[in-house]
Amino acid sequence: MRDDRKLFVPSSPLEPGARYGILSDFEPGTRTLEAGFRIAPPFKPLTSDIVFEKDVPVTLRDGVTIYVDVFRPAGTEKVPVIVAWSPYGKGQGTSASLMGIFGMVGLNNGIVSGLEKFEGPDPAYWCARGYAICNPDVRGVANSEGDSVLWDRQEGLDCYDLVEWLGVRDWCTGKVAMSGTSYLAVSQWFTAAEQPPHLAAINPWEGVSDVYRDLVRRGGMPDTGFARQLQEGSFFGKGQKEDIVAEAERHPLMDGLWENKIPRFENITVPAYVVASYSNTLHTAGTFRAWRRMASEQKWLRVHNSQEWPDYYDEENREDLRGFFDHFLKGADNGWEQTPRVRYSVLDLEGGDRINVPATRFPPTGVTSTKYYLDGRSRTLATTVPTAEATAGYVVGANPDTVSFVTRFDRETLLVGYPKARLWVEADGCDDMDLFVLVQKLDAYGTPLQEFTVPNQGALIQDVTERGASILRYKGSDGRLRVSMRHLDPALSTDEVPAHSFDRVEKLAPGEVAEVEIDLLPVGLAFRAGQQLRLVVSGRSLLGTMMPGNREYVPANSGRHLVHTGGDHASYLQLPVKAA
Repeated sequence: MRDDRKLFVPSSPLEPGARYGILSDFEPGTRTLEAGFRIAPPFKPLTSDIVFEKDVPVTLRDGVTIYVDVFRPAGTEKVPVIVAWSPYGKGQGTSASLMGIFGMVGLNNGIVSGLEKFEGPDPAYWCARGYAICNPDVRGVANSEGDSVLWDRQEGLDCYDLVEWLGVRDWCTGKVAMSGTSYLAVSQWFTAAEQPPHLAAINPWEGVSDVYRDLVRRGGMPDTGFARQLQEGSFFGKGQKEDIVAEAERHPLMDGLWENKIPRFENITVPAYVVASYSNTLHTAGTFRAWRRMASEQKWLRVHNSQEWPDYYDEENREDLRGFFDHFLKGADNGWEQTPRVRYSVLDLEGGDRINVPATRFPPTGVTSTKYYLDGRSRTLATTVPTAEATAGYVVGANPDTVSFVTRFDRETLLVGYPKARLWVEADGCDDMDLFVLVQKLDAYGTPLQEFTVPNQGALIQDVTERGASILRYKGSDGRLRVSMRHLDPALSTDEVPAHSFDRVEKLAPGEVAEVEIDLLPVGLAFRAGQQLRLVVSGRSLLGTMMPGNREYVPANSGRHLVHTGGDHASYLQLPVKAA
């Protein structure tokens, strides 16, 4: 399946270096790793014997051969298998880059065996509990043939073929699942949408679900810093790799190329245990979108309060996931069906987070979408419309280059669900605007409250999150929109979550006041009496980059930005207020 709209650049071989692990060499064969085996001193030793089949060839439907590593329990009993699909080398678990990532976020490399794929399930844990793990080098990666692609239907078809190949191995029960975070989560949407018969369950643990809206053109803006890092820092192989950055430049509007990179959610019917957070500026919107739109009748959502890597490898969370897999892959009568369909967290940002709050849906029952109207004169937010019209704004590039509005809660208030901003805006001296919106929690004295999402809170993390690396420090719920891309998609939009079509450009005329809706990342926030909420509007990114080291996006702004409030231009922030 080759899309003529795709662009490719030469890849480069996976060679010894930062991303090369102990098992990265091409060495086909089978051996047994005995209990007590340790691949290297930092890592956890095995607690059970594991049969390790290395570099096994699998032929896909178009004749391309990929190579996979299989770890399975020793013995003759048939077992289900869990697939970790991504372009990261299947032997990367012991690489310097992965060890460095664990060190940066404050995780001990001793919590895993080093046999796992980056962001994937650890064979040491799962094999000891009666599961096999399959780590593939996908199309175009390492020694696998073909040209690699990034998140589209081709990956779903390829993984379909792998699932079906695994399902009929003589050691397999015929039950196949998928698990993993980030890229390994996204690939699950595409695979499940192809409905391979042997796929019994999926476990997407935070991942984008729309390459255009989440990765390369969020809010219609060409912010490709992380896409470039993803493209250049992975997909190492002998052929070509998709040039997603060039595609974003050549295809600025939603078209067939990008539509092929949106999973067909209506075809996802397999049991699913989805894990999300409020704080991952790369993954949050996509994970919640997929959760809302997938057709599975048996689906569960857990919204945690940290970052995906420490959450995924947490022992309690792995045991929780095992309950899900035991039920759907082994037929265990373990009470999993009584697990609340939704478990969400409420962030306090001062050390009092609540987690695993049970609910039947998200947002939970008892949530009311409440409009807080902006007042450009007093710079406040209130539940009544200001009678007098006013404007508030900023000059692009000046100091300050933001305009904000504040409300103080006179009683304990919980926000759980989807916020959005509906603003009346004007560009004085320009025909377009890149708008950035942030909802912050303030203490009673007006100080912004924030929370690190990883165990490491030392000087390095302080530095890298000061103006970026937003996945590592939560500063509030953000959204963004290029105003010329403001057209709403009526089929996808709801009152809670506006969705833009991104298929047209509507520039502003001089003096035009345009109405725009901006979706913000979902929230779970608790406010005590006296604490405050601040809405910030700016012409620059208020959180900086998603990841450490990304190139920062420079908005295409000039002139003066005005926000109109009150009267016929009643701009508001809509908040999901949960009844006490």
